[in-house]
Amino acid sequence: HYFIQSNLRMTSNNDRRSLVILAAVFGFAILTLSIIYSYLPDLPSEHQKHIKLPMDIEDAQNLGDVLSIYKETHYYSVMGVYFATYIFLQTFAIPGSIFLSILSGFLFPFPINLFLICCCSAIGATNCFLLFSLVGRKIVMRYFPERIQKWNSQVDKHRDSLLNYIIFLRITPFLPNWFINMTSPVIGVPVFPFVFGTFLGVAPPSLLAIQAGKTLKTLTSARDVTSPFQFFLLIALGLMTMIPVVFKHYFRKKLE
Repeated sequence: HYFIQSNLRMTSNNDRRSLVILAAVFGFAILTLSIIYSYLPDLPSEHQKHIKLPMDIEDAQNLGDVLSIYKETHYYSVMGVYFATYIFLQTFAIPGSIFLSILSGFLFPFPINLFLICCCSAIGATNCFLLFSLVGRKIVMRYFPERIQKWNSQVDKHRDSLLNYIIFLRITPFLPNWFINMTSPVIGVPVFPFVFGTFLGVAPPSLLAIQAGKTLKTLTSARDVTSPFQFFLLIALGLMTMIPVVFKHYFRKKLE
């Protein structure tokens, strides 16, 4: 009985320590983001109120209006703020990056906007991967035990083709990106296929967001980004990335 209580106390202390470390990293990231934001020019009050993380399409439209004004004279400051904000959202699995992807089509020319999104997604996802690898394993296992077990069985089937599988997951909407980022280190996904699979896999859906950004003013919600045809097109493209894997398994069985 004492041994069980001791283990429970130790588990509780470890969880508390993990949460403290996560909170400290989050606080440091907020401080860093604030410093980066300080490089923006002094803004009048009517513009300052729109400098915030976009949580809906109206926020994105207002933020786009403000940033487009200052982009002409402070191009790299605006790009730096965009870059840092996107990575921040991805690192801590905070919703809103879809609106920043749309904004990139409004603010920046192609292919700079696509490269920005792919880089930010890969860096932010890798930060989240490393963060949860170090201090978030027990938290993830506590809150998503069944989902992790199911996904682990799927990953085990693709251990010899993880790059293709990660690309497939990033293109298709079957698993949310935050779940992939947090749980990948827990089930032993290596960093290399995770990073490059993310960089390549986010490109197709990002193209749709960039295209939507060209008509930012006419959008009414994030759902306007993808039509039913484009949705199925993404799924088809994702399935195409798995064709080499299917052939690989087929010929392996033939050789055996």
